[in-house]
Amino acid sequence: MSAELRTGQVAAAAGVNIQTLRYYERRGLLAEPNRSLGGHRLYPPQAVTTLRIIKAAQRLGFTLDEVADLLAVTPNTGLHTRAATKLAEVDAKLAELNAVRDALRAALAAGCDDLLVCSESHCCPVPFE
Repeated sequence: MSAELRTGQVAAAAGVNIQTLRYYERRGLLAEPNRSLGGHRLYPPQAVTTLRIIKAAQRLGFTLDEVADLLAVTPNTGLHTRAATKLAEVDAKLAELNAVRDALRAALAAGCDDLLVCSESHCCPVPFE
């Protein structure tokens, strides 16, 4: 494999499509690549690693703006604090989703069938307040 990779090679190696690769480049998540004499983009092998990092961070719930911040920090700094913050956000979302699930289960168990009727009932478990 040569030192530099063309767009399709990088995309395939990282498991993304070419449009995603170019989007990340426009967003500044990937450095602008060199160009061949024919104008083709030529990426360093490190671009594949960067793309894998981006996708892994997204799977952990980080937004692209947050990923950009993570990529901008120096090695061994920032991830722990950001991961702790993200974990707290995920825990809060899970608590909210659990409350929604519990309310839906209670509504089903109570036989709720009409929100208008339920809104006027004192015993309806749907949270109208």
